[in-house]
Amino acid sequence: MPSSTYSTSSNNTQSLSTINHPQALAIDVKNLCKKFGDKVAVENVSIAQPIGSVWGFLGPNGSGKTTTIRMLCGLLEPTSGEGSCLGFDVVKQSREIKNLTGYMTQKFSFWEDLTIKENLDFVARLYEMPNRRKIVEKTLIDLGLEKRQHQLAGSLSGGWKQRLALAAVTMHEPKLLLLDEPTAGVDPQARRDFWQQIHRLSEQGLTVLVSTHYMDEAERCDHIVYLAYGKLITQGTVNEIIQQSGLISFETTNNYTPEVQSTQPESPTENTIRSLLSDIQALPSIEEASFYADKIKVSGHDRHAMEQDFVIFNQTLQSRGQSVIHWQTVTPTLEDAFIALEKQTGGDSR
Repeated sequence: MPSSTYSTSSNNTQSLSTINHPQALAIDVKNLCKKFGDKVAVENVSIAQPIGSVWGFLGPNGSGKTTTIRMLCGLLEPTSGEGSCLGFDVVKQSREIKNLTGYMTQKFSFWEDLTIKENLDFVARLYEMPNRRKIVEKTLIDLGLEKRQHQLAGSLSGGWKQRLALAAVTMHEPKLLLLDEPTAGVDPQARRDFWQQIHRLSEQGLTVLVSTHYMDEAERCDHIVYLAYGKLITQGTVNEIIQQSGLISFETTNNYTPEVQSTQPESPTENTIRSLLSDIQALPSIEEASFYADKIKVSGHDRHAMEQDFVIFNQTLQSRGQSVIHWQTVTPTLEDAFIALEKQTGGDSR
């Protein structure tokens, strides 16, 4: 089986309705830990994901996302902790979990000298799927691969390769789909198409846990789990995480005019809103400042202090003969919240 996917035999008749959990949770784990020697890769991670939901797994590189996913699907045994996936014990019943799980890793490793159809047929043969020809044909249609079925896998673009990988891990109709950064290096349109497939599968009852670095993908999820340094930092919906961050954000308005208001000459390159970014970053209340388009956006946690700093800064601008800056309150983004969370945990997401 290619290392980029994990799937199992289609001799799988357990329905979602028979998964034994009073709250209908696909994943219900508490205090999962994993050590490699003296290194703690994952520490006390707890997840309770409902059946049929799409959850995002976010965090910087090395935060423990992949290790956690591998524990959930039975490929790694937890050092400690307890819980279940699809009603089966994550420690004692890993085989049963594997039989109901599709796992797509970061690396594409299908046979490049085989066509799409031949790759899928090989996977179906490998796992002795009954009615494999019908299963392959149905999968080609469901994943929009029918017109490309005779194309060699090695000639596919990144987006189509990922769609092939998704087809391979869903052929056996798993109940849980674990995706580890599935759209890394894929163009925006292909990413959008891929996510349409994910939500289509979710609507059919499939539970999806997907790790990603893309904020727009995170916003497509029902719920987000954020890890850093092996620890669960926060989780919730997009709005909940933004609220939990406690951030206050402002941005400059479009009506800022950088003209010098005195007769003193000034360099045109210095007389722009962008040139003020470093000065604004130095204000005591500003925790993050960035420039985009023709605006500067700032974030912090103390609204009163920020507004006072704006007043003082404008007084400085006036003393230079420059126009003052006008600010307006804006809603922090998910990216703003994650940058703040990363700093609070002692790291730097940049």
